Amino acid sequence: MTESPKRVLFVTGKLAEPALRRVLGELQPSFAFEVAVLRITVAALMTTDFLLRLLEVPAGTDLVLLPGLCEADTAALSTHFKVAIERGPKDLREIPQYFGRQALAIDYGAWDIEILAEINNAVKLDRAEIMTQAEYFRSSGADIIDIGCTPGQAFPELGPVVTELVGRGFRVSVDSFVPDEIRTAVTAGAELVLSINGSNRELIPFLAERSTRVIAIPDFGEGLDTLEPTIAELDRHGVSYLIDPIVEPIGFGFLDSLMRYAEARRRWPEAPLMMGIGNITELTSADSTGVNAVLIAICQEVGVKAVLTTEVIPWARGSVREIDVARRLMYYAIKNREVPKRIDDRLVTLKDPRILAYSEAELRELKAQVTDPNFRIFTDRDTITVFNRDLFVRGTDPMALFAQLGVEEATHAFYLGRELMKAKTAITLGKTYRQEGALNWGYLTPPDDVKSEHVRLTYKTGKTGKTGEMDLTDELGKVSKKHK
Repeated sequence: MTESPKRVLFVTGKLAEPALRRVLGELQPSFAFEVAVLRITVAALMTTDFLLRLLEVPAGTDLVLLPGLCEADTAALSTHFKVAIERGPKDLREIPQYFGRQALAIDYGAWDIEILAEINNAVKLDRAEIMTQAEYFRSSGADIIDIGCTPGQAFPELGPVVTELVGRGFRVSVDSFVPDEIRTAVTAGAELVLSINGSNRELIPFLAERSTRVIAIPDFGEGLDTLEPTIAELDRHGVSYLIDPIVEPIGFGFLDSLMRYAEARRRWPEAPLMMGIGNITELTSADSTGVNAVLIAICQEVGVKAVLTTEVIPWARGSVREIDVARRLMYYAIKNREVPKRIDDRLVTLKDPRILAYSEAELRELKAQVTDPNFRIFTDRDTITVFNRDLFVRGTDPMALFAQLGVEEATHAFYLGRELMKAKTAITLGKTYRQEGALNWGYLTPPDDVKSEHVRLTYKTGKTGKTGEMDLTDELGKVSKKHK
């Protein structure tokens, strides 16, 4: 929905009802709501036909929220009931965040920083590999593909490479100071040149004729004063430019270089700036996610309108996607004067934004309602809990927990081993565990395919040996048994 609802109907099953009502009671929403408890234990197993037969939508309802793992056809249901119907979060404890994000989504996502993604040492790659990298960067969010030339090494394929990229709809820049390479790339269709300074200013009339944008930088090893003649010449010929004061690696004048950006903003208040943030991410042994977030925040505040990045070193893999998220987050935060917290959590990858957990008392209350032998797995901050109708065990060692479960059938043992190790990862890193669901890795989390989460296991009941199927999925991480 694009507008905040006034009346919401939450649909759930019998097992999840108490937890849902607790969450809604703590939420104290601005809208009116009702809870529809249908005659099914596991709400995730509701089908379209089941809901068409049993769901009753009160008059005046603006939104019907189904459990996140429900596979029912929301479009068909919306048509039938004549009301908006959506799937909520896969974990009902995330309902408060879900409604917060719904409101935020109305005006979130704008940005004003372009991403230049460099194909490093392109001369060493064949044409197919260059195209593959370009497609990858574009799909990650890059606006311009930067062809990185290698000093001292001829690049006879530069023109054909740029021509092919432009023909495929890419915007292209060339990263070189060599006049012949710049002329070749611009003639082939490159729209931006990195970079122009006192070493190659003679190119400015040529670039003016072709309306090519440039990056203006200080003369090599010199300060901002050496930009003055370059900028004057660019202005005289009407060439559009961005100024790059050059950010230095940590330990080699990083802070001083940031101060140069502030000084450049003071001297040339109308000129957009550019920053090669790969100088920091590639040369700092730290996961790039948080580094990119802080660098983009600096860029947003100082008026940088384009950033150049690479993805060469393994810890910087994914930088383009990270910058694409960060530029939206920081634009929103600074425009609205909000701290960039709980607006967009996709850059929280290793640890979770919040840990959702049930207390031991709540889990024991839930166990009291369970009448089948299927195992439920939960975690809190430092403990794994496993229970069914007969057992309730807690601990931190997956092997020790598994030894208490009495499971011998190989497929079931494999499933439980996988889930217990995932639960161990969750408590080790401080993440929310959800049985049958992927851990949250921020922007790296693979898309959920609800159908693929239905792990069917063959089992034998203890007394009769009767064969059946378990359908292991639920918004609370529960498991439901269906006898054939």
